[in-house]
Amino acid sequence: MIKSLQIKNYALIEELEMSPSSKLNIITGETGAGKSIMLGAVGLLLGDRADTKVLLDKDQKCIVEGVFNLSQYKLKALFEQEDLDYEKECVIRREIAANGKSRAFVNDTPATLAALKKIGNHLMDVHSQHESLSLGSNKYQLEVLDAFAGHQELESTYQADFSAYAKARKAYDELVALANKGAEDLDYKKFLLDELNQISLDGIDQEEVEKELEVLENAEEIKLKLSQAIHLLDESEVAILQQLNEAKQSLSSIADFSKNLSEISDRLESTSIELQDIFSEIQMNQDRIEHDPQRIQELKEQLDHLYRLQKKHNVQTAAELVTLRNDLDESLSKIENLDGEIKKANQALEKAERTMRTAGEKLSESRKLFALNFSDEIEKIIKDIGIENGTVEIQVLPSEPSSTGLDQVDMLFSANKGIKPQELKEVASGGEFSRLIFAIKYLIADKTSLPTIIFDEIDTGVSGQVALQMIQMMKSMAKNHQVISISHLPQFAAGGDAHYFVYKDHSSARSVSKIKKLEKEDRVLEIAKMIGGENPATAAVESAKELLQIG
Repeated sequence: MIKSLQIKNYALIEELEMSPSSKLNIITGETGAGKSIMLGAVGLLLGDRADTKVLLDKDQKCIVEGVFNLSQYKLKALFEQEDLDYEKECVIRREIAANGKSRAFVNDTPATLAALKKIGNHLMDVHSQHESLSLGSNKYQLEVLDAFAGHQELESTYQADFSAYAKARKAYDELVALANKGAEDLDYKKFLLDELNQISLDGIDQEEVEKELEVLENAEEIKLKLSQAIHLLDESEVAILQQLNEAKQSLSSIADFSKNLSEISDRLESTSIELQDIFSEIQMNQDRIEHDPQRIQELKEQLDHLYRLQKKHNVQTAAELVTLRNDLDESLSKIENLDGEIKKANQALEKAERTMRTAGEKLSESRKLFALNFSDEIEKIIKDIGIENGTVEIQVLPSEPSSTGLDQVDMLFSANKGIKPQELKEVASGGEFSRLIFAIKYLIADKTSLPTIIFDEIDTGVSGQVALQMIQMMKSMAKNHQVISISHLPQFAAGGDAHYFVYKDHSSARSVSKIKKLEKEDRVLEIAKMIGGENPATAAVESAKELLQIG
């Protein structure tokens, strides 16, 4: 439940603080004073998106902070799931900067709006005029029927089975789509693969091939240069090898005279050996290199083929062509084997669908079983709160499988005797919507674990004895939940365990909304004003006192 709420610089609120009762809280006040503005601020704590338009002072940031007592609710696992610190006294804060940047904190740890929404869904149930309108939607009607039925285990089982079915459906559809697309691409892919297989790509070294071709195309020049080197080294009148040999013999004859001469002789010996080895290599290369027109033509054709394929497929290397070829081969293999895979996927889909439908039918049976009881209970309540001839019919109709089940729920309503119930959006007025939603909230309150329930002007179109009945029902709800109700009725104001008054303060240059908790005489006077106007007569004051005694 909410232990305290602090709002700064939000809409008409300069600064507001309140610590609601753990039971029934009634908030009243002047029209336009900012009662419902508070709900907007609370919405920020529940993950609603922020807007700089809400800043009262555009140069200051807006802060909304709520302290919640979670000691009676099993929410630790949820906090851990969201990677947030869990405390029995949880502090949620939203800040909106003047530049529009919004930040959220849970126990001083930064949090996402998605995390706030998840946590908020377990902290509060906020009724608003928008929610009254949503009662006309089949989705909302299904949700409240499930909440009344309390068959969470059936819902969880179905949702798990539907998730498996959806996964199997996706896998099957993807294979079918691949088969259809593959059939269109089959011939083209085969053509590409055949084209790539016309050249031996495995083990080919493109750089080596290019270098071999370059050597063969320049064979005559290479042989000429090699021949010139051989001549200089061993065949000319002043052959290098012969002169080096003579120099080696000269040094060898004097090597014993000093260590230095010996080292020079050894070095020359090493040089002679190295030069002789080079000479042998030159001779081998001269013998090996031959101008071979046929080999040149083969290499040119191989490289031309390679270059065309690289250009066609926009790649740079033979290795990339190998990868492309292997991918095409694998793709064709998959396409050719898809019939078997599709058959298996279809069998898995049919099995998942049977399992899902079995779970869905059990959920449908439970919904149909509780629908009659739910409609009877709603009828009893709405008769007590002023719709004496109201009738409610809840139909559970078959629909296409979805994450919520195999059903569509239609709630039909008639406020008048002898008139057949019709869809809510066609027949219910604003006041009737409010009372219907109140009846539903009352019935499902104890079936939920929500600590706090907030009503925003649920008393629309209500007065007199009906209002007294509704406030007694709220008091009953408040035994197990913290209830906060924004109201304009004196009966509601008198029935609350705590009464807060919202008003506009015009004492400074700018009008701002403020709130105060009313006690004793102030409460009597405010209720009297609600009954008899700004200057209530004695009778209104007495009526206020009487209402407080009843409350």
